[in-house]
Amino acid sequence: MEGLPILKGIGLVKHFGSLAVINGVDLHVAEGTIHAIIGPNGAGKTTLFNMLTGFLKVTEGNFFFKGEDITGLTSYKISQKGIARSFQITNIFPELTVAENVRVAAQAREKGCFNLLKSHRRLSGAIEKTDRILSSIGLLEKRERVAGNLSYGEKRVLEIGISLATRPRLLMLDEPMAGLQRGDLEWMMQLVKQISQDLTVVLIDHNIDLIISLSDVISVLNQGVMIAEGNPAEIQNNEKVQEAYLGGY
Repeated sequence: MEGLPILKGIGLVKHFGSLAVINGVDLHVAEGTIHAIIGPNGAGKTTLFNMLTGFLKVTEGNFFFKGEDITGLTSYKISQKGIARSFQITNIFPELTVAENVRVAAQAREKGCFNLLKSHRRLSGAIEKTDRILSSIGLLEKRERVAGNLSYGEKRVLEIGISLATRPRLLMLDEPMAGLQRGDLEWMMQLVKQISQDLTVVLIDHNIDLIISLSDVISVLNQGVMIAEGNPAEIQNNEKVQEAYLGGY
């Protein structure tokens, strides 16, 4: 069910030299939805993601999270506001255990304190939170395994667990299903649906069939311009979208 906008972009522009990779994009993400951003290769999807999460500076325009203008904030500050993201390339600590990966993220959200009793309580709380997250994503039985020894699909799931440990209200997933085998693909889809019961999810992915079955709202970028937005049925029947995808990926 769609709620109030949690993320809003107005007139977003990103130039690389004289090239406008994002050109006047408006984006409205309703709270409580799975909102997909799709488009042909080179459409600007990842660039837009990087702008909205502070990894790229906005050339023009503004974006708002829960009504607050967060344009120009660093990626760290944006994360503190409640936006977490995953990357196309798995971003974990391979030498740490599965549990340590999640616990480090959970502890990073706690304010520093030199009181040993409080530190012990905080550590106990982080461990409990870690186990709850690992249980929810299906990795509790592998909590002591070194993360670098996980399968590719398990690493992708672990990365989402790390994101959840930062207590986000909005989770942005950059191609979470890319390269997954069938079993892991079903696992990831169920996980995204499960997460969306508590969080708003924005995702990019190249598998249009999966996006159609998974998303509440779909925005379509083409050559840096938003050409369509609507529910899956509307996007499937949109002539501009069909033209943009002529020839496929």
